Amino acid sequence: MNFPAFDEQLPFLNQFILELVDAYHAGKINLWDELDEKVKTFFSPERMDEMEILIPNWKKMASYLEGVTLTHVMCVFLGMYITPEYLRLTREQQEEMKWVILFHDVEKESQAGKRDHTHAFRSAVNAARTLPRLGFPVTPEYNSLIAEWDQFTHSAITKLENSSDDVQDNRKFRTILDGIEQMFGQNTPASLIIKTILFHLSVNTDVWPPPNPLTNDEVKRYFNSELATLLLIMNLGDNDGWTFFDFEVREDQRADILDKFEKIEKLLSS
Repeated sequence: MNFPAFDEQLPFLNQFILELVDAYHAGKINLWDELDEKVKTFFSPERMDEMEILIPNWKKMASYLEGVTLTHVMCVFLGMYITPEYLRLTREQQEEMKWVILFHDVEKESQAGKRDHTHAFRSAVNAARTLPRLGFPVTPEYNSLIAEWDQFTHSAITKLENSSDDVQDNRKFRTILDGIEQMFGQNTPASLIIKTILFHLSVNTDVWPPPNPLTNDEVKRYFNSELATLLLIMNLGDNDGWTFFDFEVREDQRADILDKFEKIEKLLSS
């Protein structure tokens, strides 16, 4: 591959996820609380310091609501590593997805009873700044563009009628995407990773309906088949991250996500 492998950059984390998979198959993890205990044991203060060096804001993300987002991210990894759709991906796509999951909620600021509707944009910025330090290739324009792109993407926030919540401003997508391609190239691994993070709150599913989803026209404008494939795995994984231990709910919501992305594929090929 022409980009860093997750397994090689974070071997200790990959090994932990594999151990979670083995424990699940052995019937040793059957409840969220059991997973939560293993996650909190693994992420000692020393390990958190190590993660913070590699992934800025990791400790802040894990500080909210007694680490619920940290356990969620590990649950997403656990579910993803065993889901059939992920196992059918190419090795390159699997590695891309590991980086997506690692970063997708890194800027999430969890609050009781309130959803953070704009963290996908912030997490995409974190990835765009951090992936080059981990060895991902960039274009010659990267250094001259990243600061302005960072500021623009962070400020791509709006409010919808009859709501006081901040939401992502979909009108800014074209400029944000142009910046990603200028800094990382078109359809490169880094570009796909960042775009998948950017869009992970944009697909209109019944499971986790976003407040400001993309229209069909916007999906056709911004997605291609490769990105849609990664976003499918992202949505399945995100669902697993909250419903993994509730089989009936998990399967019902998987079916909805698969149906929505089948329609997206048809839309892209029309």
